[in-house]
Amino acid sequence: MNALANAVLVVHTLVVLFIVGGFTAIWIGAACGWQWVREPRFRFTHLCAIGIVALLAVLDIPCPLTTLEDWLRHGTTGSQGFIEHWLARLIYYDFPAWVFTLAYTLFALLVLLSWRFVPPRKRH
Repeated sequence: MNALANAVLVVHTLVVLFIVGGFTAIWIGAACGWQWVREPRFRFTHLCAIGIVALLAVLDIPCPLTTLEDWLRHGTTGSQGFIEHWLARLIYYDFPAWVFTLAYTLFALLVLLSWRFVPPRKRH
């Protein structure tokens, strides 16, 4: 079960990197003239990803990936492995829930606002 929990943690980390890295790429890409950052499917997927995260936080629904990982790790003992140790340190923080709700909501609004300043366009 620990291997499955680690796989879920890797997927969770990739989702976080897509959301944060995607936003960074949109703005850097706009400044550098990268057309792929304006591709509508990428932008819509990116907006949906942070939108779902923010909505779950506002509704006080636990992240399904965190819940699944916790369930898969239930009953496991021993020290953390490399993946669990480093990726968990990267994406999990010990703050009150309201901090995450505020951060996710503000980030979602920034992503939505980026549609105004860096609008998606189909390639020619």
